[in-house]
Amino acid sequence: MKDILQELEERRATARLGGGQRRIDSQHGRGKLTARERIELLLDEDSFEEFDMFKSHRCTDFGMEKDKPAGDGVITGWGTINGRMVYVFSQDFTVFGGSLSETHAEKICKIQDMAVQNGAPIIGLNDSGGARIQEGVASLAGYAEVFQRNIMASGVVPQISVIMGPCAGGAVYSPAMTDFIFMVKDTSYMFVTGPDVVKTVTNEVVTAEELGGASTHTKKSSVADGAFENDVEALAEVRRLVDFLPLNNREKPPVRPFFDEPGRLEASLDTLIPENPNTPYDMKELITKIGDEGDFYEIQEDYAKNIITGFMRLEGQTVGVVANQPMVLAGCLDIDSSRKAARFVRFCDCFEIPILTLVDVPGFLPGTSQEYGGVIKHGAKLLFAYGEATVPKVTVITRKAYGGAYDVMASKHLRGDFNYAWPTAEIAVMGAKGATEIIHRADLGDAEKIAAHTADYEDRFANPFVAAERGFIDEVIQPRGTRKRVARAFASLRNKKLENPWKKHDNIPL
Repeated sequence: MKDILQELEERRATARLGGGQRRIDSQHGRGKLTARERIELLLDEDSFEEFDMFKSHRCTDFGMEKDKPAGDGVITGWGTINGRMVYVFSQDFTVFGGSLSETHAEKICKIQDMAVQNGAPIIGLNDSGGARIQEGVASLAGYAEVFQRNIMASGVVPQISVIMGPCAGGAVYSPAMTDFIFMVKDTSYMFVTGPDVVKTVTNEVVTAEELGGASTHTKKSSVADGAFENDVEALAEVRRLVDFLPLNNREKPPVRPFFDEPGRLEASLDTLIPENPNTPYDMKELITKIGDEGDFYEIQEDYAKNIITGFMRLEGQTVGVVANQPMVLAGCLDIDSSRKAARFVRFCDCFEIPILTLVDVPGFLPGTSQEYGGVIKHGAKLLFAYGEATVPKVTVITRKAYGGAYDVMASKHLRGDFNYAWPTAEIAVMGAKGATEIIHRADLGDAEKIAAHTADYEDRFANPFVAAERGFIDEVIQPRGTRKRVARAFASLRNKKLENPWKKHDNIPL
């Protein structure tokens, strides 16, 4: 018995070394942690339960049968984050460059199946050279099996991808179908075709970092939701995100202890809106002053900054926030911001996370580049996302809500539950100057008359009361009491039940 126990420990020790100490040292030399170190940081101490530690590949071509490391380049299992169960796979770059083989894929598929069956999030730590070339089509089949499970798990359990090294070719499509993608600055990249192929085909000379680094995907492509300085920070932020999310689509998000008064009044909000309606202000100030303890977890912070998306808590309960940002493009909606917000709204609706919408939007961004780029279809994505969402929806209009953008931003007409406005709100088809020039075009040559007409229009429409008279605004509220009113609104909606008509699925304008 002692001999077999000794053998077990020896085999475990060998498996834990992955590709060996030399390759582990090389991984550390690049500023990266090993696959096991990452799991230890991500999960609660001593909570990890590993699957398939001794599984190895079955390839016999190119002399591969002589090198069959235990685990085959990926560590899989489950553990807990702050006591709540998650499933994890962590690719091991020290074993064949973390490349995906048939058995490597089988290990990932096993925990994907278990996560859906048992209702727990899936977190993938990606660090892989791509498909294992020696296995050919068997490796490609493995990728497709993983992809299919990503699709089936979508909207059932949260899926989070952390890119912690290379992720190229077919490997990028599994993260692309997950709910959140995070990257590590300077050590991770994602692209379908690498710099060498790009140079051969298009003669463009580009570095891996420029082509698919963290900066590219958080600022330009919107592929990634956030980028962090190193592995340690990235894993700590993933732990923080998981705390906001439900384990699956049948459970409510977690309720955390809170130490903030729900009825807290914030007098500074009474002066948040500048006297000049064209002067910007920072909408993030409002978000942090509404939420518990000023805590806000922003998603896609560096992309389409004219709209803000992220999570906060009210009375300890998770709330998704969508807010126009007047500091950027005056808060206009455009192609990028519509896509960003629509994706976020749909995620919240999948997982029963209530949505708070803070509105200061002068309209859609005009211009040929927007129209040629399909702003109509992309704007419709956000409209569609809000309209189909059945979760509690509370809207606060702080200043401008003009034209079609007023409708799109979770208006009463899109089944908004509580629609509030501040006294500074202006709800109209368009701004006073533009409206006056259309209505009174006969007086365009007379500056005094136009000024009088503009002032008259502002008196009539640059306020929330016309909309309130029609019931499109439920209440005009004092800015200082926003946290209290919003918290009470969401509390009253905790047992909301609303179902859409039966359908196989909708056909959102993609």
